[in-house]
Parts: sequence; structure tokens; C-alpha cells
Amino acid sequence: MADVNESLSWRENVASVVGDTGIQYNSSSYGGGIGVATAAEMKGNDAENWKFHAVEFAKGFAEMSVEFGKGVRDVLKQSVIKEDSILVRKVGVPCYKVCRKLSFLNEYLPEDRDPAHAWSVIIFVLFLASAVLIASNDNVYPTSLVKKVHIHPPSASRILLPDGRHLAYHQQGVPADLARFSMIAPHSFLSSRLAGIPGIKTSLLEEYGIRLVTYDLPGFGESDPHPSRNLESSAMDMLHLSYAVNVTDKFWVVAYSGGSMHAWAALRYIPDRIAGAVMVAPMVNPYEPKITKEEKSKMWKKWTTKRKTMYILARKFPRLLPYFYRRSFLSGVHGPIETRLALSLGIRDKALLEHPSFEEFWQRDLEESVRQKNAKPFVEEAVLQVSNWGFSPADLKVQRKRPGKGILHWIKSLYGQTEEILTGFLGQIHVWQGMEDMVVPPSTSDFLQRVLPDAMVHRLLYEGHFTYFYFCDECHRHIFSTVFGNPQGPLAPELEADQSPIQNDDGETQDTILSDVASDEENVSSLVISDKEEDYID
Repeated sequence: MADVNESLSWRENVASVVGDTGIQYNSSSYGGGIGVATAAEMKGNDAENWKFHAVEFAKGFAEMSVEFGKGVRDVLKQSVIKEDSILVRKVGVPCYKVCRKLSFLNEYLPEDRDPAHAWSVIIFVLFLASAVLIASNDNVYPTSLVKKVHIHPPSASRILLPDGRHLAYHQQGVPADLARFSMIAPHSFLSSRLAGIPGIKTSLLEEYGIRLVTYDLPGFGESDPHPSRNLESSAMDMLHLSYAVNVTDKFWVVAYSGGSMHAWAALRYIPDRIAGAVMVAPMVNPYEPKITKEEKSKMWKKWTTKRKTMYILARKFPRLLPYFYRRSFLSGVHGPIETRLALSLGIRDKALLEHPSFEEFWQRDLEESVRQKNAKPFVEEAVLQVSNWGFSPADLKVQRKRPGKGILHWIKSLYGQTEEILTGFLGQIHVWQGMEDMVVPPSTSDFLQRVLPDAMVHRLLYEGHFTYFYFCDECHRHIFSTVFGNPQGPLAPELEADQSPIQNDDGETQDTILSDVASDEENVSSLVISDKEEDYID
């Protein structure tokens, strides 16, 4: 007891010197073990202290925010929202007029509410409710599943070109030896050999004795890319294809939309092999120098802003095109054709695009077109469309060649030995143009009619860009009857030569030798077959 009293007196002496601090000391914490504070109690005190400090910090931050807002308000009132400020002079009067016209609505507010505050709350609530309704509508009507592009196994026949490239092609109609007319069709942008004449019936081709050959442009479908292609090389590919598939006579070239520039090239570079041209909604170079300002204005006015931008990029900045192509038709998913090609379509074209048969055809054709997943051939095609072709459609006009100058030509003209030479394309050119076409405007046919007066332009009053060429049996028959007249069917098959063994005088037989050297067409055909077999073996 004496020790305890002694310790207490010592604490009292210290307290008298320091002063009462309000801190209570428990004697048991110094040894005895009676009244020792547990760890749980100390942890609980720390948690309460943390909550207290967090609440106080939040209160202080809120008070500071309110004061800051008041300060900003005062600054705005003193500097911006003044009677002589530009903002008040420009916006104040219209706002005052609108508020005065809507002041009758203040009668529906409670008497103890300030209209300025009440209407701000009402507007905020309307905005919040609209956002909730929009979010709920998105949940009620879920978006459709995105369909991915499927790459099909190779199925095309291919030929080997002189430069070592392979060209894929597809045949329809009657066989080569029975064909009365042969037609070769290059495809348009974002298309393939599968397009040809979309929806053409085999029975109609047989009725007219037509053999239709379509092929993939370099880098499209199953055709190998060309290192530096142009329109002249495109015409040469068509020429080599015609010989390889055993088209020995002249053939007709069929072109649609963007594929028409390859048809123009064929008429320019290989006119001796072309019997005529069938073109539906043919495109020309929008920067063609011989197009008048009025024709160019009508042409560009029909196009969407995105399509104009793509033409400008193809002409000025072609390196930017792969970025846009990889985000659209090279993205690996299907999408609407009007967004993929930046098209502006009329009512009839939109109705056709919604048909299931068209959608199925379009998706399959696109899958074949982007098979190689390479943007380079598409960039090349876009650049060819807007760059210098090296010729103009006006160069195909039939005209007499001017006699040469000099004494020799003058002497020949005196004796009548000079011969008049016609230049241009001497065959038929048929152009079908829809007057409701917004992709290839009718001003294009006006330009062609002006520079090619011998071309037969067929204007279709109520047709669009797709309606006359896609899945229209009557339209296909009308094209064939216009070009070829009445159907005469395929050619009659030739009788096969008697190749029975020949007997010698001694009764022995020997084989008949028909020819030691094959014709050029047979050599090419055998090369095609052997190359195709090697592809399948690989």
C-alpha cells in the first residue's frame, strides 16, 4: 500500500507541475494486467477516427465547391452577363422573347417556387427521362447479329499468262464449239468473276447460243496480282484469256458500272478482236478533260459526300485508301452495299437491295472479291478510275484519218493512189443508262452521246443503277434481242472425222497421224489444262 500511495503522489506532483492535460492513465497498463485495452478496441477506435475524418473532408470539399460556384457566378455576372456585353446583346433579346412567350406556363407552377429554378429542374428531369427511355428501347430492340465474311475453298479454272501470272475465269452458256456468240465480261469494283450478268439464266444463253466468260481482275478472287497494272495490261489480259479459252473469232465485251473502264481499254487497245460492246451504266473518268463543266457539275451533284471524298483521296492521296478499306469491306464482316461503296440509291434500287436473292448474291460475290484480303488491288482499281487513262472515249469515234504531209503523199493524191483509212472503233457500242441512276448519273450518257455519236444509247426512264442489270429476265432478253436479233440457238455440232485404222496391202493396220504440230489455240488449251492440274495437285 505504501508503494501505491507513493506512486500516486508522484503523478500528482507531475500533474501539478505540467498541468491537467485531460489524459487519464490506467495503472494496470503498467504491469498488473487488470483493465488492459484489447487490440480489437484499438482497431475500432481507428476505424471510427477514419470515418470521422472522411466525413469532415467531404463536408469541407462540398462547402468549398459551393463557394467556388458562387465565385464563378459572381464573376460571370460582373464580366459576361452584363447589359453591355456581347453575349447579352446577341442572346439576351431572343431568350427574353422566348421566355415571355412561355411565361403563361408559370401559372401551373406552385406559388412558392421561383420559375427560374423550377423550369431548370423540369428540363433536367425531362432530359433524364429521355435518356432512360432511349436506353430501355435499346434493350427492347436488340441489334442484329453481325455476319462474318466466309472464305470459300478455291473453285475457279485458271490460265497461265505469258508473264507467269494466273488468271481465274468462269464459263456459262453453251460450249466453245457450239457458241454462236462469245462474250467476255470484266467485273466492277468490289466484285468478282461470279458476277458476270447477275441472275442470267442458262436457258436464255442457250436460246441465243451465247458463251459467257467472266474473269477475276488481277488481285481479285483467285487471280494473281499484277506488279504494275494499267488499262493496257488489262486489255492484254483479256486478249490472252480469249485465246486460252478457245475464242478464235471476235467476241463481245460486256461491262457494268466501274468495270466499263476495262471495256473501254479493250476497244482502244485490241479493237481487231472485239465485235462490239454492251455497257450498262458505264462509268467514265470523272476528271476526263473533255467533259464540260455542266456535265461534270451534274455528275458530281448526284454523289454522296463520302464518295466524292474517296475520289479525291484516290487522285491526291491514294496511300490513305487502305485505312478506309480495312475499316469497311476488308474488316471481315458483311455490311450494306450502299455503305460499303458509299452509294446514293433511289427507291427502286433500295427495294431490290432488300430482296433475299440479291443479298445472298452480294455477300457471296463480296466474299470472293476480298478472298486475298489485300487492299492493294482495290487501291489500284480506284486510282485507275480517276487517273489519266492514256486515251479518251472520244478517241473511239469513227473518223477518216488525215492524209500525211509531204511531196510523196501529194503525188499519190494526184494519181488517186491514196486510200482513206478509218480510225476509232468500227464495231457496235450499246449503252443502257437508267434515268433514275444516282451512282452513274444520266449526264454520263449525255457525254458519251456527244463524243461517240455512232454509239447507241438506250435511256431507261424508271430504272436505277441495279434494277435493269440484276435479276431481271426481261431486261437480259431485251439486251440480247437488241444486239443479236432473234434467237437462233447454238451452232450445229460438226461431224467428227473418221479416224478408223487404215489397213495396208499386207493386211496390217497402222494408226492415223492427223497432225504433227498443234495449232496455237490447242497449245494454249493444253497449257491451261496442265496448269490447272498442277494447281489441284499442289
